[in-house]
Order: sequence, then C-alpha cells, then structure tokens
Amino acid sequence: MTQDDLLTLLQADLNLLSPDSTRTAQLQQLLSVAQQFIAREGVTLSAPYTAEDAQLIIMYAAYLFRKRATEEPMPRMLRWALNNRIFSEKAQATTT
Repeated sequence: MTQDDLLTLLQADLNLLSPDSTRTAQLQQLLSVAQQFIAREGVTLSAPYTAEDAQLIIMYAAYLFRKRATEEPMPRMLRWALNNRIFSEKAQATTT
C-alpha cells in the first residue's frame, strides 16, 4: 500500500470522506508521525506496506487524531497490536 492508500483508509476510518486541503495535510502529517512513533517502538516498517503494516499505521494515526480532543490513553487494541508485532519480530530474529 502506498501513502495515498493509507490516507484514503485513514479518512474512511475517521469518517472524513471529503476533507479540505488543510485537513488532508494534517492527516498526511499524522500518518508520517505515526510511522515514526511505530518505528521508535521497535517495529520495522517498509514501503510498500503490507495490509498488517497499513492497519497498524492507520490505527496509530487515528489514535493521534482523536487524542487531540480527549485525554484518553492509547487504546488497548493498538497497544496489543504494537506489542504483538514487536514480540513477533524479536522471535523471528532469535530463530534465524
């Protein structure tokens, strides 16, 4: 999946189907930041993204967007997905 695909899916996730150019720029920036935060967690991402990578990026970017309006912590499903991905990568590294 490309960055454009990620943007389209993020817009659908947030129910922003016809955002203006300012909102589109914000969503693109959130996708970029989400990718950097995920990489900082220790997850390896590489374009073109797999469906699993894309879903993780979209979930994280959507969380960042929604977090602006609330003080809620990271959703459990996102933390769970990140942890599973990190553990999976570490397990693969130790078996090879």
